[in-house]
Amino acid sequence: MKVLRNIQTLLLGVSLFLLAYLPLFSAFGEPSGEIKNIFYQISFFAVFLVILIRPLADIFSSQKWLRKLLILRKGMGVFSASIVVGFMLGDVISPGSSYLASIFTPAYWSLKDYVFFAHVGDITGFILLVTSNNLSMILLGKIWHRIQNLAYVYFYTGGIYEAFFLGSAFAFYAMIMVTCILMLAFLKNKKKK
Repeated sequence: MKVLRNIQTLLLGVSLFLLAYLPLFSAFGEPSGEIKNIFYQISFFAVFLVILIRPLADIFSSQKWLRKLLILRKGMGVFSASIVVGFMLGDVISPGSSYLASIFTPAYWSLKDYVFFAHVGDITGFILLVTSNNLSMILLGKIWHRIQNLAYVYFYTGGIYEAFFLGSAFAFYAMIMVTCILMLAFLKNKKKK
């Protein structure tokens, strides 16, 4: 358990570094699309693990080691969202940026090139990131869990963008796999009741 807590701490530390570094790198370093895509793939893989852990622990309830991995969900989720939000903040602070104004334009929400899904992922990632802490749990009370359920929206919108715009076969199969596993976990949990 101590190893998992250390991994969790490491993930949170790396996330803070990314939140400090990526906006500056994105705004002033002008990373190539290829570098950004690698970061987005890492982010998607992390949220894939976040979404997958709980239903797997429910399906294979006799495997106690899976239940112990639940502690890592917060760290991996924050890590994933830090990448997305880091690049989003980079767009906001870029010299001459009109990013915030563009949010209120139809083009920002266009289905062309799947940007709608990318932007919904950005916004849900931001919401998840700012509410993934103990203070938010206390202040938000019962609705905190509902807000954290946006992780599914974050996962699927990111998956759609990666699969269909970036051409990621992994994202496509990951969405199918997660959907099937979520359905199995739902059926198993319903059967228990």
